[in-house]
Amino acid sequence: MAVVSPEDFEPILAHVRDFVRTKVVPREQEIMDTNAIPDDLRKLAAEMGLFGYAIPQEWGGLGLDLTQDVELAMEFGYTSLALRSMFGTNNGIAGQVLVNFGTDEQKATWLERIASGEVVASFALTEPGAGSNPAGLRTKAVRDGEDWVINGSKCFITNAPLADLFVVFARTRPADDTGPGIAVFLVPADTPGLEVGTKDKKMGQEGAWTADVTFTDVRVPAEALVGGNEDDGYRAAMTSLARGRVHIAALAVGSAQRALDESVVYAATATQGGTPIGEFQLVQAMLADQQTGVMTGRATVRDAAQRYVSGEDRRISPSVAKLYCTEMLAKVADLAVQVHGGSGYMREVPVERIYRDARLLRLYEGTSEIQRLIIGGGLVRAERRKA
Repeated sequence: MAVVSPEDFEPILAHVRDFVRTKVVPREQEIMDTNAIPDDLRKLAAEMGLFGYAIPQEWGGLGLDLTQDVELAMEFGYTSLALRSMFGTNNGIAGQVLVNFGTDEQKATWLERIASGEVVASFALTEPGAGSNPAGLRTKAVRDGEDWVINGSKCFITNAPLADLFVVFARTRPADDTGPGIAVFLVPADTPGLEVGTKDKKMGQEGAWTADVTFTDVRVPAEALVGGNEDDGYRAAMTSLARGRVHIAALAVGSAQRALDESVVYAATATQGGTPIGEFQLVQAMLADQQTGVMTGRATVRDAAQRYVSGEDRRISPSVAKLYCTEMLAKVADLAVQVHGGSGYMREVPVERIYRDARLLRLYEGTSEIQRLIIGGGLVRAERRKA
């Protein structure tokens, strides 16, 4: 697989940074007010290759690895998180299932269209009774002749109202000693029996659409089974989620950097009694805590990405990065509102949006509580193996 050199990646990163700061940031209010990414920004993102930056070059993507992915994610986090949501599932949890587990035929059918943005892929895992832990999955797939018939429901599915392809996780048998019995299927959005609900009304992240998805006797051919193996599903989910956790951590760092920058500008220019509030030591202390969190988060993300790419650690480090960086962002965003005082609570001030957007990052791709279980349990199991 072709690798993008640091020299070639530098202009890509610079181009993305310029796109975010000059094209997207000025239109954040529009995105929030309309609850949508403008069509011209979507077209620009597609032309830049952002729908497939993490898809291998042989399938029409840019072929960036996770160490490069996180650098872009830190830029995406600097603006409305809906921008990243628009193409995030193509590059991340949905696209990577195909990249890592799809058959050659499945890759040839879908990956180039996913990379170009022609197809929006959606990752249909979460259910009302199975969120951060896929083992609780209830959606079922039953073999009927050469076909599979899927029944069940999913919730909070990102890009569901826009999706052309759903990457659907379903149970094919009860979990047993041989495995969890979870398979993954490729289900086009126009398949009879697949129904997408109304757009969810969320606390934040306007422009990032989610919805329920129901499957009623949805029939798909045998070729829809990812990898041609019904035991690959759970592994596909875990692999995609672990990679996605590092990406979300980087996104959190970008958002925290923006909250810090907004705080510094406000502290340097807003006055209280004729004195810039940044001259007050308690305000400086808040800025110091924000800066410390951002710098620590950035180092944590880069370290986790490097460990993932090298194969050294694809389980504990992603959870550490996701846990620390999303919790850090919550604190930095809260301090940003505090620095701004009453104006930080006003709907058209960036830190108010960041405060609301940030809350979701501690929930999806595995809650903070799940990350703690993965980290703690993983450390204990590693020690017991040594013993």
